[in-house]
Amino acid sequence: MFPQHRQAVLKSAECAPSSCAPLSPLAESKREGARERQREREGERGSLHSSTMASDPGLLPLVLWTISLQVLGSRASSNNEVNLLDTSSISGDWGWLTYPSHGWDAINEMDEYFSPIHTYQVCNVMSPNQNNWLRTNWIQRNGAHRIYIEIKFTLRDCNSMPGVLGTCKETFNLYYNEMDRDMGTTMWESQFSKIDTIAADESFTNVDLGVRRLKLNTEVRGVGPLSKRGFYLAFQDIGACIAIVSVRVYYKKCTGMGRNLAVFTDVVTGADSSSLVEVRGQCVDHAEERDTPKMYCSAEGEWLVPIGRCVCSAGFEEHRESCIACEVGFYKPLAGDQLCGKCPLHSHSETRAALTCPCDANYYRAPTDPSAAPCTRPPSAPVNLISSVNGTSVSLEWGSPLDTGGRTDLIYDVQCQRCVNGGQCEDCSAGVGGTGTSISGGVGGVVGAFGSSGGGTSGSGGGMVSRTGAAPIRFIPQQMGLTEPWVNAVNLVAHANYTFRILVMNGVTHLSNEPLPYITVNVTTNQAAPSQVMAVRQENASMNSVTLMWNEPEQPNGVILEYDIKYYEKDKEQQSYSTLKSKTTSAKVSGLKPGTSYIFQIRARTSAGCGRFSPSVEIQTGKAVPLRYNTVTIIWICMALVTGLVTFLAIVICRKRHCGYSKAFQDSDEEKMHYQNGHVSFPEARFYIDPHTYEDPCQAVHEFAREIEASRIKIEKIIGSGEFGEVCYGRMKLPGKRDIPVALKTLKAGYTEKQRRDFLSEASIMAQFDHPNVIHLEGVVTRSKPVMIITEYMENGSLDSFLRRHDGQFTIIQLVGILRGIAAGMTYLSDLGYVHRDLAARNILVNSNLVCKVSDFGLSRVLEDDPDAAYTTTGGKIPIRWTAPEAIAYRKFSSSSDVWSYGVVMWEVMSYGERPYWNLTNRDVIKSVEEGYRLPAPMGCPGALHTLMLDCWQKDRNERPKFCQIVTVLDKLIRNPENLKSMDTLCRLNSPLMNRSIPDFTSCRSVDEWLDTIKMGRYKDHFAAGGYQTLGHVMSMNQQDIQRLGVTLMGHQKKIMTSVQVMRVQVLNQSVPSVHV
Repeated sequence: MFPQHRQAVLKSAECAPSSCAPLSPLAESKREGARERQREREGERGSLHSSTMASDPGLLPLVLWTISLQVLGSRASSNNEVNLLDTSSISGDWGWLTYPSHGWDAINEMDEYFSPIHTYQVCNVMSPNQNNWLRTNWIQRNGAHRIYIEIKFTLRDCNSMPGVLGTCKETFNLYYNEMDRDMGTTMWESQFSKIDTIAADESFTNVDLGVRRLKLNTEVRGVGPLSKRGFYLAFQDIGACIAIVSVRVYYKKCTGMGRNLAVFTDVVTGADSSSLVEVRGQCVDHAEERDTPKMYCSAEGEWLVPIGRCVCSAGFEEHRESCIACEVGFYKPLAGDQLCGKCPLHSHSETRAALTCPCDANYYRAPTDPSAAPCTRPPSAPVNLISSVNGTSVSLEWGSPLDTGGRTDLIYDVQCQRCVNGGQCEDCSAGVGGTGTSISGGVGGVVGAFGSSGGGTSGSGGGMVSRTGAAPIRFIPQQMGLTEPWVNAVNLVAHANYTFRILVMNGVTHLSNEPLPYITVNVTTNQAAPSQVMAVRQENASMNSVTLMWNEPEQPNGVILEYDIKYYEKDKEQQSYSTLKSKTTSAKVSGLKPGTSYIFQIRARTSAGCGRFSPSVEIQTGKAVPLRYNTVTIIWICMALVTGLVTFLAIVICRKRHCGYSKAFQDSDEEKMHYQNGHVSFPEARFYIDPHTYEDPCQAVHEFAREIEASRIKIEKIIGSGEFGEVCYGRMKLPGKRDIPVALKTLKAGYTEKQRRDFLSEASIMAQFDHPNVIHLEGVVTRSKPVMIITEYMENGSLDSFLRRHDGQFTIIQLVGILRGIAAGMTYLSDLGYVHRDLAARNILVNSNLVCKVSDFGLSRVLEDDPDAAYTTTGGKIPIRWTAPEAIAYRKFSSSSDVWSYGVVMWEVMSYGERPYWNLTNRDVIKSVEEGYRLPAPMGCPGALHTLMLDCWQKDRNERPKFCQIVTVLDKLIRNPENLKSMDTLCRLNSPLMNRSIPDFTSCRSVDEWLDTIKMGRYKDHFAAGGYQTLGHVMSMNQQDIQRLGVTLMGHQKKIMTSVQVMRVQVLNQSVPSVHV
């Protein structure tokens, strides 16, 4: 406990000379005389105060007056600081305790405005071992975890005072003591904990006093963590001349604010200087949490790291950190940060904060429509219904409604009624003579739209309407739910009147009470094709022939012109079948195999067309009987054979001796002949026949392709669309076998004659190909609509899309296998003389076994004059980047130009479907290829494969490899995968580039060394004179640059340019793939 405490005495009237002086210059001048007289009476005293005050009158008070005017006028704390104590706001004495009595003194003066100023000062610098304490009153903590003490003070420079060097100090100590209550004067020094030793940044001297120079020090110290209800502060003087002008004790807080639509309240900072206090925010009105809003309060009272946010609720939008209601005419369906949206077309909102906009009268939204979709209405009736009668079949085509109601999901239903007895009509499903339903024309007179009119079923086989005693009416593709504006009705009754209604609906039709709109057409069928031939029977059968007989159809419907007899070996219809025509009801079929079962079907033909084939009849030919000869016959046969053999040998010998055939001719003939089992056979050359040489493409189709009955095809779904129509997935029924999946390419309604010819030509081309790596044509449908091309179904689609879906999932050997399959297919096409002209990964199809097959045949291509254009075809644009230079410049398409395209396909495969030449324009691609630039090796591509690509991209088409050579190289790589790691081990082909082993030009250190490597050292001076000092300069050369250097020999130009090109590739293979333009 302090041995003695005393309350500081307020000295407002008179102060001791050692501790007090006038406050203002005016007061100081008035008292100067009194102080002089006092000094004369008292003499020079030994104390520091008397000596310093005698030599420097008004030392501390003068400084205090100078600083007080500024301190008191600028005492403002930051808005994130909360004061616990601020002496500048205390109007009277601070009331602090001092010990001992001759230590700290309270100085109270009046400024020039007569406002009191309170300070504590001490200046016992003459006496050693000073221990003067000044203690504050008890200060409540008020929830602070860490406090800050701001001290403003002045300090006298010890060097400015004589005789005090051993005892004068220029620092003082700051202490604190935590207590839960005010202990009054009961306090021990040992209970205080030291905070810090305070030193002045600046101290004043006599000179500063003379000019009234301000040297006020401000020091801030932090203390924490605090845990008790309050604390004391204490200042210990150890021999300094110091005046404490003001003391402020405060703590810091993070001031409440709004952020991301969340409100954060005031929060006191943490106890440590590096602590962060997590604060959770509360969403503002009409807002809800998306992610929990949080912020962190730092020790400096700053908000940090905002996390999460609130969003305005449905019907409200954000506005200046608040959520306001959507105005009338606007809506917001979900909570989020989006603004209110204007009501969609044909809808409105009548109140604020609307979640949806109800539709206007007679407008609707389908259940699947989003709230942002405009309201729509049912469509108007279809227009321009056109009918085309073909015997007992009718083709109907119509136009879309003039008003679709604002929707695109139009579907059509077909109603069919047969009219008899002077206007009475009955549903097509009713039998003759049944109760009819009258149809009146006019909108709204729909009868049995979804009921009695016959429920057609959706499917590729078409909707069916049954009739009593006759084949059912079929609608192709279906009767209900049509998405295209056409339908074919078949199996109608001949010479009958029919009424067809086309009804249209969309996604909101069922929400309206209005009658369905429709358009009507009346048609009369023509003469019908004959009915089915029945009762086919066998009249006679031998080893090689069968005689058949049959009855006329029960309903010939006209004069029968002829009968078609279709026959084939049992279970081999898909491989081949034959036809025979007969004018009568009997026929003899010859040329059959002995002991073989055949299937026969017969149909009749009139001027109205062909009827249906009869039920199948199976007949087996007779077995072969061994020949039996007598002895005499055998002798004559042997003599004839011997005579013939002798004659043949004589002729051969004669020709060798006397005939003038040269050895070269004989050798040439021998090369063309093949000996098998003693027989001489000549190889048969097979060539592709261009269907455009036929005057009628139908003739070519029927000659090469197999006609398939439409009833054997079932369309299941649409998988794409093309220039001619839709591409569908379906199944084809085979006699005696399971259905097989097929792809169906349809010819859309409204086609032009040119489109029809191109469509049929493509089928004629595919029908001539039979190879496991070429797409297989199953057949065609040309005798009914829609016309279709039927091919095998490739489950994995196009190669480029397949590779992009499986990026990086295949081994190098698997990729080489893919390339080998494509090359094998192109070898087959090349051998037939077919030039593809559009070989690209997008035109390679992949099946479920990863077998690749070449597709896309028969498209006519015309090159535009614009050099930046692509080849224009009826099927679209063929990009320049796949096409050989001579094909672009001179329209010279050949198998060699297909080899160039194959090289690009190789690059696509090894890069997993990346776009060749990336984002370069067509003009830049043409320019860079002409200058000798080639695509770099894709990432991870073996050098051997990239070298093969470069061979395919030889500028001279005669130096490119053949497809058969490419297959050979790929086969060797597959058998010896280690060759993929080196270009030198690749078995090269017969082009100059492929016959040379390629050195590593990147190891050359100079242009001269490179020229010596390629044995072109004679041109060292030429390159030096041309300024080509580094290999980097050399790699930028083109053909013209080499010519300008004076290299006149074409062989040398080519050798140097080839080396430059290979060097570019080797450098690119060591860096990021790029192309230089």
